[in-house]
Amino acid sequence: MSLAEAAAEAASLAERGAERELAGLRQEWADELEAAARAPDYRERAVAYRAIGQFRFRQKAELLRRGLDDESPACRGSALISLELLSRDHPGLVNAVRPLLHELASHDDNQAVCRLAIMCLMNGSAQRETILILNSLADDDEQDRELRAAARKVAEVLRKRDATKR
Repeated sequence: MSLAEAAAEAASLAERGAERELAGLRQEWADELEAAARAPDYRERAVAYRAIGQFRFRQKAELLRRGLDDESPACRGSALISLELLSRDHPGLVNAVRPLLHELASHDDNQAVCRLAIMCLMNGSAQRETILILNSLADDDEQDRELRAAARKVAEVLRKRDATKR
């Protein structure tokens, strides 16, 4: 079985709530996942970063952060997909890498990476700086239409979340 196949199995186990089996699979594949994240081939690294989320491997947050800094847009995108998945119930993961997400959302050369970073910001706490950055992106006519729409949507979600906390 390949890492990608094991990760798909892990995602299935997580969705079914089979925690014991998922923990066993994590233990079995932890070393291979680490090795793949350090591979010279960006495709192997991308699979590894995506697998972190599929395995629900919150202990690999530092490895995931490395994926956000990867030179390959595919790797950054895979790391963002995992971050979004892991942060749905744990906003601290997004809050810990917020400056990096701001940078990716605003300045990454790859539009898909920008949009994924914006979607990750939705799972973090509502901070004024994030809302301002998102509003700026939403109002920038030079940005891609889909990126502007995503920024507008996430800014609104964060504004509402902030208003309900007060």
